[in-house]
Amino acid sequence: MESFHSIVKREWLNRFKIRDYKQAYRSIFEYLEAFYNTKRIYSHCDFMSPDEFERVYKRAHIKAELRAG
Repeated sequence: MESFHSIVKREWLNRFKIRDYKQAYRSIFEYLEAFYNTKRIYSHCDFMSPDEFERVYKRAHIKAELRAG
């Protein structure tokens, strides 16, 4: 978890002057939804974003289910 927090601070929060909790909350939500899960690649996801990895995973399992009948 500490690694995740340092990534959020390094890649996102250090870009802005945070005025209050509401702004911090919105900013972190935007980072997670707009970048962290959609564009940032991870080695444990075969160098894909989590969203892309999930789409590939689901597609493969749907095909396997269809073949299994």
